[in-house]
Amino acid sequence: MEIKKQAEGTNLTVALSGRLDTTTAPELEKELKNSITGVTDLTLDFEGLEYISSAGLRVLLSAQKAMNASKGKMKIVGANEIVKEIFDVTGFSDILTIE
Repeated sequence: MEIKKQAEGTNLTVALSGRLDTTTAPELEKELKNSITGVTDLTLDFEGLEYISSAGLRVLLSAQKAMNASKGKMKIVGANEIVKEIFDVTGFSDILTIE
């Protein structure tokens, strides 16, 4: 998995490519924990993401909780049909903002 970050003021965009699974989820979790302090708008760009596992979903839930606690917003953009289906089946479509 590759992680690219772009910050503009209090807005942060994190673009992922590859697979977000048990092996790569800790890397994203660490990156987000180190990056979201002071961020009011977090955008996760999943255009290059091929797959997400339950470990990846846990990282997203943790990030959403952190953003909620700081009164920030988080959204996911560019998810492919496979990733969207995983969000639907797990109920994450109801928890996360997916555009």
